Amino acid sequence: MGHAAELLRSYVSGEWRAAADEGAPLHDASTGEEVARISSAGIDFAAALRYGREVGGPALRRLTFHQRAALLKALASHLREHRDELYALSAKTGATLGDSKFDVDGGIGVLFAYGSKGKRELPNDTVHVDGAVEPLSKGGTFLAQHIATPLRGVAVQINAFNFPVWGPLEKFAPAFLAGVPSLVKPASQTAYLTARLVELIVESGILPEGSLQFVAGSAGDLLDHVTAQDLVSFTGSAATAQKLRAHPAIARNSVRFNAEADSLNCSILGPDAVPGTAEFDLFVKQLTTEMTVKAGQKCTAIRRAFVPAELVDEVAAAASERLAKVTVGAPEADGVRMGALASLEQREEVRRSLKALLAAGSVVFGDPEHVDVVGADAERGAFLSPVLLRADPERPEPHEVEAFGPVSTLLPYTSAAQVVELAARGGGSLVGSVVSADPDFVREVVLGVAPFHGRLLVLDAADAEESTGHGSPMPQLVHGGPGRAGGGEELGGIRGVLHHMQRTAVQGSPAALSGITGRWVPGAPRREAEAHPFRKSLTQLEIGDTVVAGPRAVTRADIDHFAEFTGDTFYAHTDPEAAAANPLFGGIVAHGYLVVSFAAGLFVSPEPGPVLANYGLENLRFLTPVQADDELTVTLTAKQITPRVDQDYGEVRWDADVTNQNGESVAKYDVLTLVAKEDR
Repeated sequence: MGHAAELLRSYVSGEWRAAADEGAPLHDASTGEEVARISSAGIDFAAALRYGREVGGPALRRLTFHQRAALLKALASHLREHRDELYALSAKTGATLGDSKFDVDGGIGVLFAYGSKGKRELPNDTVHVDGAVEPLSKGGTFLAQHIATPLRGVAVQINAFNFPVWGPLEKFAPAFLAGVPSLVKPASQTAYLTARLVELIVESGILPEGSLQFVAGSAGDLLDHVTAQDLVSFTGSAATAQKLRAHPAIARNSVRFNAEADSLNCSILGPDAVPGTAEFDLFVKQLTTEMTVKAGQKCTAIRRAFVPAELVDEVAAAASERLAKVTVGAPEADGVRMGALASLEQREEVRRSLKALLAAGSVVFGDPEHVDVVGADAERGAFLSPVLLRADPERPEPHEVEAFGPVSTLLPYTSAAQVVELAARGGGSLVGSVVSADPDFVREVVLGVAPFHGRLLVLDAADAEESTGHGSPMPQLVHGGPGRAGGGEELGGIRGVLHHMQRTAVQGSPAALSGITGRWVPGAPRREAEAHPFRKSLTQLEIGDTVVAGPRAVTRADIDHFAEFTGDTFYAHTDPEAAAANPLFGGIVAHGYLVVSFAAGLFVSPEPGPVLANYGLENLRFLTPVQADDELTVTLTAKQITPRVDQDYGEVRWDADVTNQNGESVAKYDVLTLVAKEDR
């Protein structure tokens, strides 16, 4: 980063650009020393968005989902090698090493997660097929298929100060995987850490040019230039989210807008979790951890701790005992477990919120105006004591005021119905937790509060050891919440990718849909060649390649042998009188897996060749009972071909249709095989 007064540069339109003025100072949260200066004066935001659309977008859309996924993994590995540098810079934000790992490692983990999900759950193609084919006519000549294609704009992200690494990466990963370039605008207080993150990414040369841009400083007139193909994702206060949502360009163009805002998250202790139980200890530990990690500057931190009225004193005492052991100070000082808030301004904002909360209750632990600090000056640095309050749950303040720091409030309740109603007064939250081993209480509370939450954690002795915790958003799970929490939704695995894509219903003939989606659909042309499809390598095989094999008669001896050999002597296969009484069968029928086995024997090509393995069946349905003397024919068609980016083989999905002598389908399913890319 250079010397402390260095002016942060923006990375836009393919180059690093310094602002046209000296910028405003940014300070070390612990020492007050100037770290860098920041300004976006002179940045052409309209040009930056055009660059993303015209350079970054086309470059990304030329890649398949699997190729993008591989780049995400490569980027994650690169950043992992530079974690120590990011940790050191993160300390200037007031973060302890543990806090820094939460931010840095968490962000890198999102890249890895989306790299893996892209490979496993998306096709090695540029179009995503969404759902099943929808038949629209009796004759099967007119069908529909939903597809998802990347938007042709830029994903603009406006981030909060508390997670300068995780914040941009958790928004960038699904956008990149979708094929949409990003423009990152971090909050100024900690932008120097995001700036270095982007420098590391750009220096790596891993990403296609234009897929990531970075603005240091004010957003200026950026939002004036967004179009219907762009997206805006915001993390910050509810008031700012409301202003951005109403921006004329966003409203006029129906720009996709996602907000993650204030959240008065709650944790609920069950009546069964009395002192001495594992759940009581877990509740107290989780509460104090959420108060002190990142100095409570987490959008997912516990702000309201609901406790059975008869247990409030015990919880207060146990939490105070744990909080008394928390050493506050400079992140690098020995023994420090909680660092500073992000800035002096942030500390004053928390103190103002505390005054409002104290109108509804009293302090259980901590001093809002004084804290003993190790290794730093308590006034020059933005230090604050953890503060635990106790308040009247009927007062509005605990459900309306968020002190965005190491602050939480104990609130007593007397019944499951009451605590559900109290939790809902928060107006919508990102996350809530229920700490209880009573399944009836847990069910009533979870179903009662679910409409007001984006995520719910049920914590008990059984899952505690492996639980990721109340305050940890996971890439696989949605992150967002209704109402006050912003009404948005990020992450959630592939859901987050699809947010950056347009879902389109396409109607047409089977052949047209097959050509568009790259998948064979029923009714599309089949090709029966002299060469068995199993004799073709992945590069030779084509969608629609088919083998028809059979017929093979099914005898009563086959049915009896299969039942005896497998030990599956279900009456429909072994007891003529009982089978005849079954309204579905009317007599002895062949086991469904015997039908599947005979089908495999019909379509297989047994000699060594490009097919390396059969690794599964999916969507298996038995449609018509098979009786003795029925004759089976199987039609196997190459349905989807997915080369693997980093392997010398790929996956082939085959459509299997087993029919009887009357042309009726008796079984339908997909066969999954691994096939070498070249002849072996």
